[in-house]
Amino acid sequence: MKAIPLSYIARNLWVRRVTTLLTAGGMALVIYVFATVLMMSEGIRNTLVATGQADNVIVLRKGAGAEINSGIARSQAAIVESLPGIATDGQGRPLVSKEPVVLNNLPKRGSGKPSNVTVRGTSELGLQLRPGVRMLEGRMFRAGSSEIVTGRSVAQGFQGAALGETLRFAGRDWTVVGVFDAGGSGFDSEIWGDAEQMLQAFRRDAFSSVVFRLQDTSQFEALKAAIEADPRLQLEAKPEVRFYAEQSEALATFISILGTSLSVIFSIGAIVGAMITMFAAVAQRIGEIGTLRALGFRRGAVLLAFLGESMLLSLVGGLIGLGAAALMQTVNISTTNFQTFAELAFQFKLTPAIVWKTLLFALFMGFVGGFIPAWRAARLKIVDCLREA
Repeated sequence: MKAIPLSYIARNLWVRRVTTLLTAGGMALVIYVFATVLMMSEGIRNTLVATGQADNVIVLRKGAGAEINSGIARSQAAIVESLPGIATDGQGRPLVSKEPVVLNNLPKRGSGKPSNVTVRGTSELGLQLRPGVRMLEGRMFRAGSSEIVTGRSVAQGFQGAALGETLRFAGRDWTVVGVFDAGGSGFDSEIWGDAEQMLQAFRRDAFSSVVFRLQDTSQFEALKAAIEADPRLQLEAKPEVRFYAEQSEALATFISILGTSLSVIFSIGAIVGAMITMFAAVAQRIGEIGTLRALGFRRGAVLLAFLGESMLLSLVGGLIGLGAAALMQTVNISTTNFQTFAELAFQFKLTPAIVWKTLLFALFMGFVGGFIPAWRAARLKIVDCLREA
């Protein structure tokens, strides 16, 4: 079957460029929403997954879905610390960090609206367990003091959280002596202070989690079995990477489902717009259709030509929408994590998979919107077309 040249299809869109741009613009808006939602979901996952280290293990109370719901007694933490297979630092100390984690309500800069922020009690060993964390300003807090360091997102987004400022919570004034950068991970949305001071201030007698580094990642299953088999512990161990990946699932899935549903609803309008545009194109070019048929182009070639025109139109809209969505990568945004109820700062992330999904969605809209007009064009008879021309 002889095919109609692509140049002919593209030329017809250029001849009707005003209509083409208006229709493509409608599709671009839908694609922008669709791509932005996928980028938001990916950004949340990427932020939390990046929080964990591949050779770190986190221990929580059995059944606790997050650190704020967990409780580990000092005696239990000591047993975990004494297990074989835990890496040590240069001084021979086990690389173990016993950490209380609580939520604190702080006012945001500008609006003054309160939002939950994660406050973590940690130590020098805790910092060694997070090699991706580096100080941007100031210094690390001193053990045994009411000094704190804040993540980059917290320092920028909350009142009293910048270097040299003072925060009041748990009945104390806490001086911010440093601001750290955690490389875009979830730690950027946390406040860190001395673990023992945090326990005293918040009147707690149990840690929330115990984090340690393995000498060899292949030893994880044996350590996990030892922890879960000990009746004194009632704890469970997870690779830190997997734990933080699970923390992202509820929020990322909710955003993905909600956004995709809205995109599908909006796409109906874009498909109708494309269909109207293609019906108008068929009505204006009945004479051309008759000429093409008279020149020997079969019905299938006419069908593919008009269908290709619709899909090319949707591809233009898809590229415009995708280009606009890509600019969102420069935007920092925050939301509440469903697992922890704390504010989480993240960036939109565009991946090759999202690009392909977005363009396929655009082509699908073009196919659905253009098929019926293309079918009608292909079914026109040569005599009727030439008569109307």
